[in-house]
This record gives sequence, C-alpha cells and structure tokens, in this order.
Amino acid sequence: MAKLLVHITCGPEDPTRAALAFLVAKTALEEGHEVSLFLAADGVQLLRDAVLDTLTGLGTGSLRDSYDAIVAGGGRFYLSGMSSKARGIGEQELEGKPAELAMPNRLVQLTVECDRALTY
Repeated sequence: MAKLLVHITCGPEDPTRAALAFLVAKTALEEGHEVSLFLAADGVQLLRDAVLDTLTGLGTGSLRDSYDAIVAGGGRFYLSGMSSKARGIGEQELEGKPAELAMPNRLVQLTVECDRALTY
C-alpha cells in the first residue's frame, strides 16, 4: 500500500476543512495505507483536547471520532515546532498522544518519503 502525508495548515477557524483532512487520513488508514499528518500554522491547535472534543465539520463529522480512528489505525502526528510555540503548545499538551513537535526539515523528509501528499 501507499504512504500518504496529510499536511494541515487550517485550524478551528475552518472546521469543515479541518475535519475533512482528518476524515481523509482516517479513510486512508482504513484502506490499509500508511498515514502521517503534519500540522502547521493554525492546524497545530487541532490536537488541543478542547478542539478535538468540540469541532465538527459540516458533512465531515466529528474531529474526535476521526482522531481516535487515526490513532487506532497507527497514524502519526507531527506538529510544527515553531507554529506550536507561537500558539502556546508544548510537549506537555502532546503527552499521551502519538504526536511530536517537528521542524521544517521533518516536513521535507516526510514529503520526500511519501507516495502522495495532500494539503488542507
């Protein structure tokens, strides 16, 4: 199967687009693909528990439901270190989640290694 990278730069201000990105990642995992998600800019806020628990996209479902399925399916999250710092997100907020802070070189590496990349 393929390796897919989902790069998300939109955040809670665009709930349908954000939930769609997670839904696509969830669907790819369910179809047997390997999926990594790189969240940058306002997208890093999507892993805040308050956002996961309340964000629902129009026709794209609950962010929490898709997130839980991504985690269960072995998906991996990377958050832009610079975007996270600017928005007050640190290692403590990511504790217990399959996520890590990453710099731009990690995004480049993930992009080069994947078969396809989608951007939301």
